[in-house]
Amino acid sequence: MGTLYVVATPIGNRADISERAIQTLRAVSLVAAEDTRHTGQFLKHLGIDRPLLSYHAFNERGRRDRLLAALADGDVALVTDAGTPGISDPGHDLVDAAHEAGFPVSPIPGPSAMVAAVAASGLVPGPFYMLGFLPVRGPERVAALARAAAAASPVVLFEAAPRLVRTLDDLLAALGDRRLAVARELTKLHEEIARGTVSEMRARYDAASPRGELVLVVGAPLAGGFAADDVRGTLRALLAGGHGPSQAAREAAALFAIPRGDLYTLAREVAAEATARRPETAGDPDREQVPADGPGADGGPDLKPLTDDGRDDRGGR
Repeated sequence: MGTLYVVATPIGNRADISERAIQTLRAVSLVAAEDTRHTGQFLKHLGIDRPLLSYHAFNERGRRDRLLAALADGDVALVTDAGTPGISDPGHDLVDAAHEAGFPVSPIPGPSAMVAAVAASGLVPGPFYMLGFLPVRGPERVAALARAAAAASPVVLFEAAPRLVRTLDDLLAALGDRRLAVARELTKLHEEIARGTVSEMRARYDAASPRGELVLVVGAPLAGGFAADDVRGTLRALLAGGHGPSQAAREAAALFAIPRGDLYTLAREVAAEATARRPETAGDPDREQVPADGPGADGGPDLKPLTDDGRDDRGGR
């Protein structure tokens, strides 16, 4: 009887692979990989020649039995494109199936984009809610955000750059204008961890969209409720997103559990301030604006960004 080894691989910097992971990949009979081409190149870099079998979201049911049969004859390593398998990827199904079939499962720990982002954010002193990848659209997305808000704790999620601004709008509406760290290109040449409030990060990335996959770390709600700046920041972001004062007041009232009438005057005040800062903008602040169509309006492209030069843009897990 073989063992299923859950092997973490680098999220960007190849030097982050552990010696134990290398020894394990050399010793197993088979490597189950999310992308066999990507993993094959990495194994070649390490001087390792092992049989590969693809295992991903589109073939997991058909491949699971083959991998369990392989475990009956020898050891199998499970890897993902970058980071630790089983976190927001189909690897967890194989791990569960191996346990249920009575095979030993052994983790070979190492790089994790989630852990790296949480540790470097400075926003998570204790428990947090792991949201993973948000559903692209529909009731599932709304429900996922509602569960995150109900957790009343820091929230960690993965997102692709084309959908970032839309997701920040949704986080603002569901969680309020909390503190936020956006971790980009972790362990790579252009690594960046930007911090601010959700509305500040929304303005930043609306002006200059980043590339690749990101890890978002949303801070916990303020102890004892919210501050006036949170309400103003939320109204400001809703207005900037195309809402008029009436609609912005309605959404903010639902978010902060404040009577809508108490926020309408403040919404008009914030709208007037924004207009004063933009002399070229004309019109009645009460006029409801319609957001322009743009990237991400229909959910955006697939989560896995590709590059023409073969550069690894996988954000890891």
